[in-house]
Amino acid sequence: MSSDVMSRRVDVSKFDLIYAGAQKNIGPSGVTLVIIKKSLVETCPDNIATMLNYKTHVKNPSLYNTPTTFGIYVIGLVMKWMLKRGGLKEIESTNFEKARILYELLDTSDYYIPIAEKDSRSIMNVTFKLKTPELDEKFVSESKKAGFLGLKGHRSVGGCRASIYNAFPLEGVMKLIEFMKKFEKENS
Repeated sequence: MSSDVMSRRVDVSKFDLIYAGAQKNIGPSGVTLVIIKKSLVETCPDNIATMLNYKTHVKNPSLYNTPTTFGIYVIGLVMKWMLKRGGLKEIESTNFEKARILYELLDTSDYYIPIAEKDSRSIMNVTFKLKTPELDEKFVSESKKAGFLGLKGHRSVGGCRASIYNAFPLEGVMKLIEFMKKFEKENS
């Protein structure tokens, strides 16, 4: 749940295990979040390496090994930042708005082609492509010159990917949309 966790409210009771890397919305890379039902912890076989066995961490209040104190400190700063913005409810609202306006552009354009099916779309990573791989490359190149970094699509999908995690502001999405409209006008 690396992209989902802390991007929106999630009913954790529906899951037996949630595993998420912190680097998307919680804190620095290298820190992970695990939420596991106690009943599932008890099913961990004893032949699993000590550090990989969740029983070890539950029995030792998550402190079997020295935790990454810098990572925990940064997570604290991120949580304070989120609270200043109204908490998870407001973060969720902003994230849905960012995704909505970007998908609206994609859905009403004949120039940009959304990759994900409507019922499977991420609010954190908006994937799309243009009519040709050459236009994809030109779009990524021109977007870098305009100050938009990291729009090259995932290696398994290609195209383009706008990662609009919590820290990416609504204003940034508005500027990206402006850029996309300008690019389409200049390259049609």
